[in-house]
Amino acid sequence: MTPGEYANKRASDKLFGFPIREKLYPGEDQFFSDRPEVAGMAAEDNTIILNPYSPLSKKQLGAVAENEAIRLKMRQDEFDPEFEVTPDQVEFFEGTEYANNPKEMKQTILARVYSGDSSAKATPEQKQALKEYLSKDK
Repeated sequence: MTPGEYANKRASDKLFGFPIREKLYPGEDQFFSDRPEVAGMAAEDNTIILNPYSPLSKKQLGAVAENEAIRLKMRQDEFDPEFEVTPDQVEFFEGTEYANNPKEMKQTILARVYSGDSSAKATPEQKQALKEYLSKDK
C-alpha cells in the first residue's frame, strides 16, 4: 500500500466509510452562508458536508468531519444513547437544534467526545458509553 493509499484508508476508517460530499445543494449552501458557526452536518443523504464559510482550519474541519461521521453511524445504527445529560450540557445546547431532541443531544455529545471537542463537557459515564458503543462494532 502506498503512503497515499494508507492515508486515504485511515481517513475512511475514521469517517466510518461515509464520504464527504463537496457539492452543496442550494438550501445547504444558504444554511451554511447564514450560519458560519455551524461547521458541518451529517446530511440526509448519509454524506458529510462541511461549511465552506466556516473560519475553521483544515485540521479543525477534519475533526468536524469525524464528528459528523460518527453521527451518521449512530443514525444508521439507530443508536439511542442511555445516559443522563448534565444541567451544564442542557444549558449549552439551549437554543440549538438539539434543545428539544434528547436523542440527538446525546448523540452529539458522544460525537464531540469522539472528535476531541471539549465543548461536550462529557462525564466519565458518557465517555464510557462511547467506548461501549464503539467496541460493539468490532
